[in-house]
Amino acid sequence: MTELPFSLPVMQHVWFSCFVILLIGYAILDGFDLGVGILHLFSKEDHERRLMLNSIGPVWDGNEVWLVTAGGALFAGFPMVYATVCSAFYVPVMILLFGLIFRAVAIEFRSKAEMIWWRWMWDILFSAASFIIAFALGTAMGNLIRGIPLDAEGEFIGTLRDLLNPYALLVGLMVVALFTMHGCIYLLMKTEGSLHEKVKSWVNPAIITYIMLNAITTIATLIYQPHMIEAVRNRPIFFLVAIVNLFVIANIPREIYLGRDYRAFACSCLNIVLLMGFYALGTYPIAVRAINDPAALSLTIFNSSSTNLTLHILLLIAVIGVPLVLAYTTAIYYIFRGKVRLDKHSY
Repeated sequence: MTELPFSLPVMQHVWFSCFVILLIGYAILDGFDLGVGILHLFSKEDHERRLMLNSIGPVWDGNEVWLVTAGGALFAGFPMVYATVCSAFYVPVMILLFGLIFRAVAIEFRSKAEMIWWRWMWDILFSAASFIIAFALGTAMGNLIRGIPLDAEGEFIGTLRDLLNPYALLVGLMVVALFTMHGCIYLLMKTEGSLHEKVKSWVNPAIITYIMLNAITTIATLIYQPHMIEAVRNRPIFFLVAIVNLFVIANIPREIYLGRDYRAFACSCLNIVLLMGFYALGTYPIAVRAINDPAALSLTIFNSSSTNLTLHILLLIAVIGVPLVLAYTTAIYYIFRGKVRLDKHSY
């Protein structure tokens, strides 16, 4: 048999990195979609709601592809992790899927009739679905940080009550606040006139809420999840990630005050990158932490991956497919750049 070019540990690291990058891409791209959805009901005027909806209209469905791709990468690269996560988070995953479905239906159906009650119904569903998706994703991340009960075969042995713990719910609220701030800044880039000024009045409360929840979550993590800072303790250079993130967050209000909405949005994107990077550093090499016996029962990238040959084949597919996805995403954002305006084809 021909020797493969990379060893199994190298490929395991590569696919762990790929999975994290896909999650980052989803959080950045669909994060502002969810933020716009959460903010949708803050405006009482139908014209403004249509502008908000059309700011994400050309891109929201493409942004969801990143989540699907991340799920596919997890299934192919780390099947044991995929099986355990889908089993443990069965109810949250179903809620997440219903949220994704109803968000899509609400976007498409809202403008099919002009009755006030019809549009209000779909507006409420759109906002509720956006909140549920963000909260479900954050709660799942909180549980992965905290850990879930596993048996010797890596199967989930807890109940839904185990997943509804205070720390996971706190992370869920922080993610909702993060996406709300992210979506608010995105709307600043895409709107003009009176709606732009209205959105600008929402930015500071959104930033303050996020900073407060971020601070509370950080304190809770330091106290109750000390394993998350082991990487920083062992390699102090990683502390720079936290320091840089503080400056990035602090720079967002400054850029908005100076009217540089694009730079503010870039800072918001970098904030998400650094947060996800810190999450990856804190959990590495564990993919699913066993709260009942972390050392013996946790699923890591080493004991739950596919074979080396499978990972090599997947890498070949990724090398071909990822550039196509990036090219498509870049083209769409370039075509629909600039301020959003309504026409006969708008939602």
